[in-house]
Amino acid sequence: MVRGLPASARGVTATVAGKHESVYGLHSVRSVLERRPETIVAAKILREPAGKLAELARELAKLGVAVQHVHRGELDRLTEGGVHQGVVAEVRAAPEFTIDAFEALVVERGRALRLLLLDGVEDPRNLGACLRTADAAGIDAVVVPRDHSAKLTAAAMKTATGATETVPVFRAPNLARTITWLKEAGVWVVGADAEATKTLYAAKLETPVAMALGGEGRGLRRLTRDLCDELVSIPMAGTVESLNVSVATGVVLFELLRQAPK
Repeated sequence: MVRGLPASARGVTATVAGKHESVYGLHSVRSVLERRPETIVAAKILREPAGKLAELARELAKLGVAVQHVHRGELDRLTEGGVHQGVVAEVRAAPEFTIDAFEALVVERGRALRLLLLDGVEDPRNLGACLRTADAAGIDAVVVPRDHSAKLTAAAMKTATGATETVPVFRAPNLARTITWLKEAGVWVVGADAEATKTLYAAKLETPVAMALGGEGRGLRRLTRDLCDELVSIPMAGTVESLNVSVATGVVLFELLRQAPK
């Protein structure tokens, strides 16, 4: 039986009520529209929209969302030059994935559990790209440390192209204690480390499993690396010494998916 997370790891609460966030890009805004339309407060859309953008504007208006048509320069300013595709929505922030919800997920998924642990990924776009890959690879949740980790900014959500609505992110107050609890719950923790002598393709990746990757330029922190049950490396045939964390995440997660029972 899986016991509760240690008391010292408790304390994550839902996002403060009333907090808003910006979401931009057709796919990202549509994902919110489809999954939590009641949270959309307002939207700014390019003047004289056409095609999918016009369709989105009509759907938002039908929901009673205040839609303001603005010049492209206003959207560029709001997104700091991001690829907004003509739409920026103001959305009430979704609740954080709490410890209780995370614990319930681990219990519910049981031996089928597949997690991604990101240790110190501080670039929002890298976080968004990792979430997009996690969604594509069927990962149940992404675990990040509460501190020294990128937030789900508008840039992260745009890069994730909707995956922030489908893949829960658990911000662990103490990543080491959370990993220890997962191991006690029977989850096998596999860390990607450039110095590991065993390659990813030589590992037998059986669920329940958590795949751990480190942040940009640093890799896994020492304590995280020491807590892993197994360390694997990604074979490199060229001259570069490492991969971007989002690229490495894709390699690791799709090998996990490849090895999944058919």
